[in-house]
Amino acid sequence: MKKILITGASGFIGKRVARLFLSKGYFVTGMGTSKTHLFSRKSQRFEWVSADTAIEGKWQDHVAGSDIIINLAGRNIFRYWTKKYKQAIYDSRILTTRNIVNAIEPGKTHTLLTTSAVGIYGDRKENVLTEKTEPGRGFLSDVCKDWEKEGLKARQKGVRVSVMRLGVVLGNEGALSLMTPAFKLFAGGPLGDGRQWFSWIHIKDLEKAVEFIVENSDIEGIFNFTGPTPVRQKQFAKSLGRVLHRPAVIPAPAFMVKVVMGQLGKAFLQSQRAVPKHLADVGYPFLFANVDTALNDIFGK
Repeated sequence: MKKILITGASGFIGKRVARLFLSKGYFVTGMGTSKTHLFSRKSQRFEWVSADTAIEGKWQDHVAGSDIIINLAGRNIFRYWTKKYKQAIYDSRILTTRNIVNAIEPGKTHTLLTTSAVGIYGDRKENVLTEKTEPGRGFLSDVCKDWEKEGLKARQKGVRVSVMRLGVVLGNEGALSLMTPAFKLFAGGPLGDGRQWFSWIHIKDLEKAVEFIVENSDIEGIFNFTGPTPVRQKQFAKSLGRVLHRPAVIPAPAFMVKVVMGQLGKAFLQSQRAVPKHLADVGYPFLFANVDTALNDIFGK
């Protein structure tokens, strides 16, 4: 069975993707800054490597020995962005990807899935954003452009490369874990005027789309990893309130979001109406077509 290397394997997405491929019989090497990983005790086909992948090191030997690489490494963006932390966000993504590509041996690794985000498009108001839409402006856009550029260099070594431009990933961890406490305290609502578009993807669709690309050798390129139907932020807040049996009537004024959250708050107020045209074109069958069914599944309704 083929060997898969997953960077960022201790994170919300990484754990789910690692578990999926272990269930399929793959040998999985997980990598991240945590000292240990729970899967090491649960499966003989899982190996954990503790390393800062933004720094060159012995960990790169595992890159050279892998058939498939899924690059999910990157510092959490859901923190206040100081100048120092913005550099950490950048370095953890760009330097990790550069180090991975540099360590790939031509003819050995045949597939690289590397991460990006719909933040590459910047604030695009009402525009429908496909994979052919030009990047926008701003910090996240610049990070994503450089991130993708480093990953696509692996094509020069004969590697099949796919870029996953993630929307907000919905599951029992991640962004939802930050949103739900306010709703449960009857203090939830849209950000700003709520008219900005919100691109999301259920964690199960993310997992299955990764598997779909890995196991179909003729598929590659750039993919919006988003659900088929983006919604306005106001509608998302209403749907989340409904599934939690809480009102969603207390908006967070735009100026307050910016004051409290700084540049991260400005990013939250951007409008990104991204659609997964490439995934649809290659025939990926979405499990969750709209945000209501996605949230109902997550919260057990």
